[in-house]
Amino acid sequence: MTGKTRIVVADDHPLIRGALRQAVARAAPESDVVECGDLAGLARELDSNSDVDLVLLDLAMPGVSGFSGLMYLRAQHPGVPVVVVSANEDRGVMRRCVDFGASGFIPKTTDIETMRGAIRAILDGGAWTPADLALDAPMDKDTADIVRRLSSLTPQQTRVLMMLSEGLLNKQIAWELQVSEATVKAHVSAILQKLGVESRTQAVIAAAKIQSGQWQGGLAAK
Repeated sequence: MTGKTRIVVADDHPLIRGALRQAVARAAPESDVVECGDLAGLARELDSNSDVDLVLLDLAMPGVSGFSGLMYLRAQHPGVPVVVVSANEDRGVMRRCVDFGASGFIPKTTDIETMRGAIRAILDGGAWTPADLALDAPMDKDTADIVRRLSSLTPQQTRVLMMLSEGLLNKQIAWELQVSEATVKAHVSAILQKLGVESRTQAVIAAAKIQSGQWQGGLAAK
């Protein structure tokens, strides 16, 4: 461990990574910055380094669809603050990211100096979102239900759910996770129970709804 602040910038566009690196340099001049262009690279970095202080995460890059990257990070690395940096400026999406555990949301249109202040505030233990984002109202019933159900999944079950949504078969998931097919089947059964669905297909539909933010009226397939 170097003792320096370690920040991971996860975005598939080099120009965006460069702009974020510049903002980080102004916010924390002595920090170590690591760049990742996809979820696989981000996962490798976090698995190999336990001293990451902050992840700046895009909502759309290889391996990430909608909220899936944020879901993965909150399940696998709950102690690492995550800030979503996205071109999506829908206030509903921003609020959902915060509800899912993000420490902040920075639109990509934000100027460098404002980004610097946002990153500094989060590194100091605070949070940051655009000033006009209403966070004082309680989360809606559907979102509260999602958060409750997702928080009941273990990190491994969250990974299995994401792999199910990618269309992987049990044997493929078993190979990826280096576990037996019986273990995967046990995880799938637990996922069905915790999400309140009856079939693998419904679980896949549920995952797609959660990742896209289109959760409406619960998880059951219609």
